[in-house]
Amino acid sequence: MYFMKSEYLVISALGHDRVGLVDALAAKVTKANCNIEESKMAVLGGEFAVIMLISGPAGQIDVFKGQVAALSDELGLHLELRATQAPRGGTGRPYLIESVSLDTPGILHSITTVLRQEGINIEDLETETCAAPWTGAPMFLMKIRISLPADKPVANLRQRIEKVALEQDLDIKIGAV
Repeated sequence: MYFMKSEYLVISALGHDRVGLVDALAAKVTKANCNIEESKMAVLGGEFAVIMLISGPAGQIDVFKGQVAALSDELGLHLELRATQAPRGGTGRPYLIESVSLDTPGILHSITTVLRQEGINIEDLETETCAAPWTGAPMFLMKIRISLPADKPVANLRQRIEKVALEQDLDIKIGAV
C-alpha cells in the first residue's frame, strides 16, 4: 500500500455551545479525508471551545482549509488554523500533579511558577471549580501532566511543590503516570 506523507493542522474553535457541534466538526474533518489525531474540548460558561490536531495528505489538508470560512458560518464558531508538525514523543518522564483545595486566587500561578523555574514543560492542564459536598464551599481542582527532564530529580520538585502546598493549604500529590 502507498502511504502519502501527512501534513498536520491545529484547529482552534470557540463559539456558543449547542448540541451537535463536535459531530459537525468531526464530520467535516472526515469528509475532507483527514484524521483527528488529538483533541481537547470543553464547555466553559456557555461557550464551546476546542483545540484539535488533524492530519492528512497535503491535498486533503488544503481541501479542509478551503472549507473553513463556510464551516465557521455553518457552525457559528470562530475557527483558526495553524500548520504544525507531527506529534512528538515525550522527551522526559511523565508525572501528574493533582490538587484539591478551597478555591483561592493564585493557586495555579504558584504551581506553574515552580514548574517554569525548574524548566519543566506542562503537557496538559485542567482546572475546575465546584461546590464541596455538604458545605457548598468553593473548591478548586487541578490536574497538570508534566514531562520531567531526565536531569531533574523528582525529589527537588516534590520539595518545592510541598512548600507551596503548606503556604497555601493545598492537598496536592505528585505521581508517575
